[in-house]
Amino acid sequence: MEDYTQEERYIKAKEQVKKLKEFYIHLSVYIIINVGLLLLIYIGYDVKINFWNYGTFFTPLGWGIGLGIHALVVFGPNLSFIKRWEQEKLNEFINEEQQNNNQWE
Repeated sequence: MEDYTQEERYIKAKEQVKKLKEFYIHLSVYIIINVGLLLLIYIGYDVKINFWNYGTFFTPLGWGIGLGIHALVVFGPNLSFIKRWEQEKLNEFINEEQQNNNQWE
């Protein structure tokens, strides 16, 4: 396991928070804009024209691919939060096991 100083850990955590914040802003804008666009398209369509054609969803799909890539950049290469969760669960189960064994002694 790598040993970081307190300052290095703080800097890494701050960078990760910044990346997460940027991703969640991107996700929020994606949802707001695309729901608005789809509503405008739906309201503006004539009954005779098919709303469910590929052109209607071109922007959300293309932007969704970009959003997915952004998610991979933020969450993909640094899966430390999963490792941290696994370690916490392991410690939790070990502690439970120790408590159960201590009850019978």
